[in-house]
Amino acid sequence: MAKHEIILRVNVTNPLAGVTMQVQEGKDRLLPPCETKPDKISFEFPITVDLSAGSPNFLGKFAHGPKDARFIYVDSGSYAGQSGTQWNRRAKISLMKITYAQIQELISSPGSKLEVTINGIGKDGGPVCASIPSAADGWRIIK
Repeated sequence: MAKHEIILRVNVTNPLAGVTMQVQEGKDRLLPPCETKPDKISFEFPITVDLSAGSPNFLGKFAHGPKDARFIYVDSGSYAGQSGTQWNRRAKISLMKITYAQIQELISSPGSKLEVTINGIGKDGGPVCASIPSAADGWRIIK
């Protein structure tokens, strides 16, 4: 079977107090956090990966962008459905450094997830936004 569903976990550390964050699902739906603490917000969701071409191709409603540059959006402020806020931002977390070997390990380890952690505050002191280079290499398998 070339297509597999895997679970991704995105952790946002040091989220800006009072600013809503959600993962963008498709064009206009939002996924709320599965866990919220003052110092960390976490999201978990399934994503489909097609391995028929030899390298992972991420598919489904959480995968955005062209085939060779897929990413996840973490929306904040008004983009995350919050009203009465000055913030309207989206952070892009690349899926392109997730390897074939990592996917194979996930498939052979039921209950495992791929996890990445990003800092929730951007350089300007607002919610993190734009592409997050540090996240690209940060995908790791958790059991």
